[in-house]
Amino acid sequence: KGYEEFYRRVMLEDEVTFIRGKVAEITDRGEIPEEEGKLVVVVEDTLIGKIRRIPVDMVVLAVGLEPQPDADDVRRMLNITCSAEGWFLERHPKLAPVSTFTDGIFIAGACQGPKDIPDTVAQAEAAASEALALIDKGYVEMEPNVAVIDEERCSGCKICIGLCPYTAISFDEEKKVSVINEALCKGCGVCVAACPSKAISQYLFRDEQILAEIEGVLSI
Repeated sequence: KGYEEFYRRVMLEDEVTFIRGKVAEITDRGEIPEEEGKLVVVVEDTLIGKIRRIPVDMVVLAVGLEPQPDADDVRRMLNITCSAEGWFLERHPKLAPVSTFTDGIFIAGACQGPKDIPDTVAQAEAAASEALALIDKGYVEMEPNVAVIDEERCSGCKICIGLCPYTAISFDEEKKVSVINEALCKGCGVCVAACPSKAISQYLFRDEQILAEIEGVLSI
């Protein structure tokens, strides 16, 4: 990101003095004539291993950035994930830095964590490019191993609806059965394992396919 170059430039060109340490106190009580009428920053300089008192005219504090209070509401609305601190999480930090686990929803800027302006602009451009690519394509690629419900065996218990992490399952009030939206399904298999009626199966992972794989492994 060029932070090292920025660090050296401000030291050489702008004559900024950096002190690596921990601020213990900021006080207006001077102990020597040079400190009278000024703010005094008491800091532990970890490079020299000593406590220093630095008289200054002004102290500017860097304010920490926190997630929005309604970030959790947005997370539930859009069905995306958050970190323990409340920042929105990307699908993969290297392979999909602006994508989320919900197709068609992208993140950019400080909603993902504290960022500077160049990083925010670059991420916004990447998110816009990803969205435009979906629009230009004209169709949505779905997972090949999505789940499917056998309506004749479905008892309408709605257990699968509450367990689906992608909100891909809804209930058909007319037929009294659960329905899977294949465009939202990611093939995690949670509903397949939880269905008490065995009405849900998963493409590429049907019982007969899994049993055939087990038999093949055991026969080696």
